[in-house]
Parts: sequence; C-alpha cells; structure tokens
Amino acid sequence: MRTYVCAVVFGYRARLPASPQPMDQSPTSESPRRRAALTFIFVTVMVDMLAFGIIIPVLPHLIVQLIGGSIAEAAVWSGAFGALFMLMQFVFSPVQGALSDRYGRRTVILISSFGLGIDFVLMALAPSLWLLFVGRAISGVCAASFSTANAYIADITPKEKRAAAFGTLGAAFGIGFIIGPALGGFLGHLSIRLPFWIAGVLSLINFAYGLFVLPESLPTEKRSARFDWRHANPLGALVLLRRYPQVFGLAAVFFLINLAQFSLNSTYVLYTDYRYGWGPQAVGYTLALVGLCSGLVQAVLVRRLMPTFGERQLIIGGLLLCIVGYLFFGLAPVAWIFLAGIPFLCLGGLAGPPAQAMMTQQVDPHEQGRLQGALTSLASLAGIFGPALFANIFALFISDHAPVHLPGAAFILSAVLLLVSAVIAANITRRNRIIAPVASDDIAPVIPFKHFSPEPLPHDSTEPSP
Repeated sequence: MRTYVCAVVFGYRARLPASPQPMDQSPTSESPRRRAALTFIFVTVMVDMLAFGIIIPVLPHLIVQLIGGSIAEAAVWSGAFGALFMLMQFVFSPVQGALSDRYGRRTVILISSFGLGIDFVLMALAPSLWLLFVGRAISGVCAASFSTANAYIADITPKEKRAAAFGTLGAAFGIGFIIGPALGGFLGHLSIRLPFWIAGVLSLINFAYGLFVLPESLPTEKRSARFDWRHANPLGALVLLRRYPQVFGLAAVFFLINLAQFSLNSTYVLYTDYRYGWGPQAVGYTLALVGLCSGLVQAVLVRRLMPTFGERQLIIGGLLLCIVGYLFFGLAPVAWIFLAGIPFLCLGGLAGPPAQAMMTQQVDPHEQGRLQGALTSLASLAGIFGPALFANIFALFISDHAPVHLPGAAFILSAVLLLVSAVIAANITRRNRIIAPVASDDIAPVIPFKHFSPEPLPHDSTEPSP
C-alpha cells in the first residue's frame, strides 16, 4: 500500500511547474536562479517553524475545549501529541530522504509544504480530539521534509560553504521560533482557532511560491538507481552512518546535542517558575531572547569565525560554551545569574552547522538525502525520549524523595551529555581527516533576497565528485 501511494504521488510530479534541468552545481556558480532557490529553502524553513510556533500557545487550550475543560487530562493529551509528532518525524524522515534521493528534492519539498497547509486547515476545522490527533500525526509526517531541505542545500552548496549555509538555515529556524509563539498568543486571544488558519495560509502560500522559483537540485545521474525500503526504514537508515566512521561519530555528537536540548523544552517554564517565580511574560521574553541570539550566532558568527578556526575548533568550542550555559542554568541561585548563562548557551550554536557540514563532506551525492533523513530521525528519537527523561529528573530532584534538593538537575545532566559529546567530537575529528579552514572570501552570503526566476538552472556536469 505504501509503495502504491508513493507511486501515485511521485507519478504526478510532471504536473507541477517543474524544472526540466537541475541547477548548475559548480562551485563558482552564483546565478540568480540559484539565489532564488536558496531563498526559497530559507523561507520554507522559516515559514514552517513560524507555522508550528503559531499554534504552540493555543493547542493546549484547544485540547481543553475539545475534552470539556479538564486541565489534567489535557496535559496528558498534550504530551501524547508531542510524542506522536516526534514519532512521525522519526519514522518518515528517512522515507522522505530516500524518496528525494530517488526522485529528486523538489517534489518532496513541495508536496510536504502543501500537506502542511492542508493539515493546519484540517486542525482549524477539527470538531473532535481524534481528528486533531490525526492532524498532529500528519504534521509530523510533513515536517520530516526538513531533512530534504538540508539535502537540497548540500546538493547546491560547495563543501567549503556548507557550514555557513546550514548556519543560515539555523537562523531561519530561530526567526520562526521568535515570531511564531508571540504571534500565536496574540491571534489566539482573538480566536482560539485563528492561529491554525493563519498557519495553513502561510504554508499554502509558500507552496505556491515554490512552484515557480524552486528548480531541482539533484541531477538524474546522481540519483539512487531505485527506491529501497531498507533505506527508508528509520532504523535501517541509520546503517548509513556506520559506513562512514567520521559521520558515525559526529552523528553521535548530533544526537547528544539534540537530547540535551530537551531539558529546555520540558523543564524551562516549570523550573523558572519554581526557582525564580517567573510568569508567562518573563518566560516569553527570555525565550525570544534565546531565539534571537541563537539566530545571530548561526547566521553571522559561524560564517565570520570559520576562516579563523575551522570546523573542528568551532564544534569543540561551541560544545564547551554550551556546557557553561547549562551549568549557569542549573546552578544559578538567583535570576540574574540564570540570565547570564543565555549568551553561553546560544554560543553553543557554533557547533551544529560545522558538524553537519563535515558529515555532508564525507557522504556521496546520491546519499545526501539519506544522511539528512538519518540525522532527522536521530533528532526525532531524542525528542521521543528526551522530554520524559528530563521532566522526571526535574520532578525527582524537587520532591521529598530526592537524594539532594537540586532543581537544576536536568540542566546539569544536559551539561554532562554535552561533555561526552565534546570528547567524542575531539576524538573523531583528530583520528580522521581534519577539514582545513577556508578563506574568508569563500564564505559568501548564501541567501540574498532578490533575483527570483521560475526558469530551471542549467547543470554543469563537470563538477568534481566529492
């Protein structure tokens, strides 16, 4: 049945305003259409995160409304929704990655954007909790396209510029994180279902935009010979990582970074309320500050520091700075010391883009989609187990049964996980080939907001293989 659905979906790809020829992937190519494509990927990530962020403040209230007002029951359902979303991402990220390796990135990205738009409209109309539950599952499936967006960037960006490109995508993610929840709170005050409508409209507009500006990035000769369900298996996709020793080690670092971040997702609000008496307004302001600082780090500092330090030093340095930030969070007796940890935590964002860039440099072009799918599956796997792990640790160490009263235990555990990841990163990058620092002139801005064109980009088949 799954094979039939995929055949139907991808069998109609010619009906889209398609790009008959993939874009020019030569390192010196900076055509207007390439810039338009990069801009679309940036906007897609930002709009998707904005759409998800918009519904964050209102989804629990909608659940309360649908079940008849029980806060306790709504909390249980909210947790189930979060786990379901991450589970769907875990299962379908490698599926979308393998499909994009076989059929190209463009179709997967556009279908996912359209699916998100329809899904948000479905949730806006949902008359029952179960239909909302179905909608959340569809959101997780369509959100798995983030891995395909990463593969698209790897396809068309020279190796030495990928860290900057992934950093820019991180900035798009941060912008959506800053604007989305604030906008959702404002719209939700007007109508609890209005944020879902706005999210749906944004996703559908982005889909229409992509129809006319997004060319295919993966040439036919570089695609997988066939779609293999073994590669689409969420656990089987991880086998790819073991074939590349450096990728396997850096993927472990990637997993630990993502796992550590769920201490923030699951305990930040309760911890700051318990320890410092913060209300929703203070929490909202500080989360916006975290999003803003993280976006600046990934969009600006990664590109500026790469020529001086190179990937290895940025990975290790970023992890160590993030450890300091988590220790500030976990041990701060007063709020101002807690706030002092935010810059260190955000500087930890220096580690992610170069780590991802190093992994893409080790993998063949026709496996970039599988790589990104495997990485998204790792992040989703962390999301399935992380919230419960850190929430229970927080609850334990503020309870009467705690061996020691330590409200910040969850953040301290995150620091320990990042210390382990720093040791792994230092070892794996020293034992394998170290990527040399690149010249500052080679790290050019990758998302100029101009020169949109619906025409396909010519492909230069003389590009050297990685």
